[in-house]
Amino acid sequence: MRSVTENDEAQVAGQADSTIEAFLADRQDGSSRVTLRPLTSRDQSEFLELVDASIDLHHPWMSLPSTPEAFQAYLTRYEQPNEEALLICVRSTGAIAGMVNINNIIRGRFQCGSVGYAAFAPTAGQGYMTEGLELVVRHAFERLRLHRLEAQIQPDNQASLRLIRRVGFRHEGYSPELLFIDGAWRDHERWAITSSMIDIAPTDPHPTLPER
Repeated sequence: MRSVTENDEAQVAGQADSTIEAFLADRQDGSSRVTLRPLTSRDQSEFLELVDASIDLHHPWMSLPSTPEAFQAYLTRYEQPNEEALLICVRSTGAIAGMVNINNIIRGRFQCGSVGYAAFAPTAGQGYMTEGLELVVRHAFERLRLHRLEAQIQPDNQASLRLIRRVGFRHEGYSPELLFIDGAWRDHERWAITSSMIDIAPTDPHPTLPER
């Protein structure tokens, strides 16, 4: 099997960049404080520093890669066509404020992905994640042509629940022992948003969606 080269990574990142740039170009009204871009190997140093600075903020809700080896494995996962890792960056400085992953994208009749997200401590609490997640939702519906996004959140993670409500997700249920996090199977609330719940730019259905 052919190994992934730097040229391969640059091509994948370039394609993702082009898609996001086209999406952002349609809404450059000057009011947004954040922008989006794909995670790449060039972000390793800054990303690992932010993870280290955010240990108290993230524990026990999630665990992000904290070593170069773990970061590279993480990056390889999100080079797959059914996964996407996006950084929320402060427009005025370029600093990484947070991240949103669209995981396990399923096409066909489902057209759905699952979102995971995290703020980073240096810029947490300033509203960047709300603006960034709103952009990701629209990117998912308008450019990736998904119909539905889901989020699974631990019931005691109040900051995450407030964020998902602000962005417009609706509560759909409760799943005991849904995900293995921090050494145990954790209960999660299930939240979701569909493209019919917000105003989005007109877009053709994804080619994998059946006609009927």
